[in-house]
Amino acid sequence: MRDLQLPGRSPVFAMNGMCATSHPLAAKVAVQMLEAGGNAVDAAIAGAALLEICEPMMTGIGGDCFALIAPPEGDVIAVNGSGRAPAGLSAEALRGEGLSSIPANHAVAVTIPGAIDAFCRMAKEWGTRSIADLFAPAIHYAEAGVPVSQRTGADWAQVSDLGNKARDIFLKDGAAYRIGEVFRRPGIAEVMRRVALDGREAFYEGEIAEDMVATLRAMGGIHTMEDFAATACDIGTPVSTHYSGHDVLEHRPNGQGATALLLLNILSHFDIGDLDPYGVERAHIEAEATKLAYDARNRFVADPDHMARLEHMIAPETAEKLAGLIRKDRALPIDLPGAENAHKDTVYITVVDRNRMKVSLIYSIFHSFGSGIASDKFGILFQNRGCGFTLEEGHANEAGPGKRPMHTIIPGMLASGGKVVMPFGVMGGQYQANGHARLLTNMLDFGMDPQEAIDGPRSFPEAGGALTVERGYADDVRQGLADLGHEVRFPDTPIGGAQAIRVNAENVLEAGSDPRKDGCALGY
Repeated sequence: MRDLQLPGRSPVFAMNGMCATSHPLAAKVAVQMLEAGGNAVDAAIAGAALLEICEPMMTGIGGDCFALIAPPEGDVIAVNGSGRAPAGLSAEALRGEGLSSIPANHAVAVTIPGAIDAFCRMAKEWGTRSIADLFAPAIHYAEAGVPVSQRTGADWAQVSDLGNKARDIFLKDGAAYRIGEVFRRPGIAEVMRRVALDGREAFYEGEIAEDMVATLRAMGGIHTMEDFAATACDIGTPVSTHYSGHDVLEHRPNGQGATALLLLNILSHFDIGDLDPYGVERAHIEAEATKLAYDARNRFVADPDHMARLEHMIAPETAEKLAGLIRKDRALPIDLPGAENAHKDTVYITVVDRNRMKVSLIYSIFHSFGSGIASDKFGILFQNRGCGFTLEEGHANEAGPGKRPMHTIIPGMLASGGKVVMPFGVMGGQYQANGHARLLTNMLDFGMDPQEAIDGPRSFPEAGGALTVERGYADDVRQGLADLGHEVRFPDTPIGGAQAIRVNAENVLEAGSDPRKDGCALGY
């Protein structure tokens, strides 16, 4: 339990239903949906749709989503709402243009948005309300406007590389929107209204798709109407590992969930719970395990139709061999391949309803403001998930026609005794797999409640060898890590964000929401 004489948050408890997400309006809308009789899928979609208006640099219908759904009875369902590359994409042609990687602010980085298709499929198969009902709150706020909150305003102030239409939408008098100013998205309200009336076809065919295709082709893209019409989410099952008496469930690739499982498997070879949770040794071991797990990620994770090493990656013997490379007295070489990019942007929402259906949903446009390209007529901001591809010839994740790129966004669930007891997620792009392991080890090894586990300081080994260490760590810890050979520095922004809802032994909901974001946990 936290010291009640110090600033902080307590976990939120409720009996009937709960939502935890990164903006309070979205949490309110989700809980209102539950109170009106909707289930967890209904509430999660309603809240997620609104987050585009609340956090426009983080997410939107020009992006992708992944979800894990745990029905009250039965197996967990994994929804892959990530889009594919255009059929005309060629890594060979890009290499021929002298490129060694996908440029972030070019139409070539834009994969087909998959979120709308996934939302419509989820609502139809597992929800109880129509898409019209679920999109109604977002349509209202897109037209009426949402005041810019503090974390959103801080992120907005970093805006750069916006295309012409995007500049018109996301800048006010040539500058970022400021905290307290009201932001509106009438174009998105119109798109959602049409999807509410005519379903996914309104987005992937007809005038809206024509707007997206024409904009992208004018910016040098090779997208076609056929690419958009062919968009379809995939339904599958999660992958899992066993850690500290629990089963950890992650979405299958092309997300990086297998990286979180490998990282936990590596950490299982160390007595983490015997260490100071915020001391040198724990941070060092976690950083070393993260470097090794992310190196495996960069070698193996790809479109599931092209990835051949999933079982090897999460096999116990793989983790055992990697754990043997970790030295407690010295950091691994700084040039070890690891996280290839800095943190990127996303939103996460989790909902549990009165029947104990649980949803873990993550939804993103990748970089801040995605590709920086918005469609000319409706202002749909495109993701740049194509940056997740490599141009290395022969790599499983090599850019190619119709392929899904490696994704950073991952929803998670924790199970015990064959039942899901906690949907959870961590935002922060590359950090997410590390963040899943940190959140779960905080709870399972150190006995923290969800809020305490989220609040604790974080560290993360960035590209180039630097170990970013949040200010919540003591100076002597920072020095101790430097003495082990880590290049220690403060992160430019807080490391990630997280939400979780745990169902306790009394069937009571207990939730935490990250103070690094503007959101909250809210129940009824």
